[in-house]
Amino acid sequence: MDLPIFQIDAFTLKNPSALSGNPAAVVPLNDWLDDRQMQDIAAENNLSETTFFVKQDDDSYHLRWFTPTSEVDLCGHATLATAHVIHQILGDEREQLPMTCQAGNISVSVLSKKSPVRYRLEFPQRAPEAVTGKRLLNKISKILNTDVQELHQSRDLIAVLKDEAAVRDCNPDFAALGDLDCFALAITAPAEHGRIDFVSRFFAPRQGINEDPVTGSSFCSLTPLWAEKLGKTRLQARQISQRGGQLSLDMKGDTVRITGSTYHYMQGVIRIPD
Repeated sequence: MDLPIFQIDAFTLKNPSALSGNPAAVVPLNDWLDDRQMQDIAAENNLSETTFFVKQDDDSYHLRWFTPTSEVDLCGHATLATAHVIHQILGDEREQLPMTCQAGNISVSVLSKKSPVRYRLEFPQRAPEAVTGKRLLNKISKILNTDVQELHQSRDLIAVLKDEAAVRDCNPDFAALGDLDCFALAITAPAEHGRIDFVSRFFAPRQGINEDPVTGSSFCSLTPLWAEKLGKTRLQARQISQRGGQLSLDMKGDTVRITGSTYHYMQGVIRIPD
């Protein structure tokens, strides 16, 4: 059995000469493979996420995402990459692409048709709650090898650092991070430059990813956090991993709108043994 596969960079930087953003594998299916096969393919791809999707009878798309080690309920960059495949490669020209996943109904809007095409995710808001108490804050500071100013918790643990330099230079103890009882840890701080509001990085060793290049789902929590801190609902963010990525963010009720660009890097065929 042969399956098509596409590798798409999502949330790319504005400089088209540099490969940036977060690469995701996208595998369109007519019918679902069994879970073990999908997990094995994701492990073989060895990217932070592989999306598998099936078109439904109502013309929506059902998405599932796998890291190299586990399935996740929501993934931003791989959804953006999937929208690219559905819109630009498979030819679905609707301005809004309806999707479903474990986290519920989501959708992606096509904001432009000129290259680079920009897509907007409609994701559920996951406002974090402040974590009180010095013990955990001191523990996270030790793991990150830098002073943590605040801690917040939603799906991810979020550590607010002093400034952008502290985020950029952070060198965590990944073994100790993997022992934390949380899905992942995001670090964040105000940006140095006025056009960007805040920066972040994202560590998920428990999911088989020491550092994720750009993590769309983390902004379901980072956006309400910084919207409250900065007193505005429209924000510009950068994830300052080695590859780097840029996102435009907008709060609307219980929804976080996450906008970014994509780049079609590679495509091929998966050979599945009979």
